[in-house]
Amino acid sequence: MSADVNVAEGDGDAVLVQRIGDARLPTRHGEFRAVSYRAHDGHEHVALVSGDPTGTAALTRLHSECLTGDVLGSIKCDCGEQLEHALGEIRAVGRGVVVYLRGHEGRGIGIAAKIRAYELQDGGLDTVDANLAQGLPVDARQYDVAAAILRDLGVESVRLMTNNPAKASGLVEHGLAVDELVPIHVASFDESRAYVQSKVDRMGHRAS
Repeated sequence: MSADVNVAEGDGDAVLVQRIGDARLPTRHGEFRAVSYRAHDGHEHVALVSGDPTGTAALTRLHSECLTGDVLGSIKCDCGEQLEHALGEIRAVGRGVVVYLRGHEGRGIGIAAKIRAYELQDGGLDTVDANLAQGLPVDARQYDVAAAILRDLGVESVRLMTNNPAKASGLVEHGLAVDELVPIHVASFDESRAYVQSKVDRMGHRAS
């Protein structure tokens, strides 16, 4: 049953998410619940839930949509590997959530501009300057919807699987406590090594 859920206590303007569906999803990592949402940002998002994440310290990954890495198998980034790692770790623990955030492609610039950024990177720019050269922000992502979804699932605090401290700050900003940052270590490729290093050097990410 779908329901509108106001989960933005203290945020000023209310953030409204609507839970649309909740179904069993068998995967190569084991069985998850797939909980779908429609949010105020116009995008539809999915939470992949293992076990009972309610309460504190739920192992959690906020995963930004990445068509090239998650679906097409690109090795220009480490997104696909991070998603697979997170699903495996959460299933092994037996309790946690992957929030798959639509509209975050290319750190929020969209797939068309992201492919243009790839073209600029092939010409010598790094991932930061490739966005700036298009007059676009380095990172346009927001995490209000992620906090809304987690709160709707009954999550009070998370152990956040990320190398990006900005994701933790984004959750805290919207009232979701972060107990711990859990680094993600995945295999690197020659094609992605410079990209990953640029995130460390210029965006404050932890080394993977």
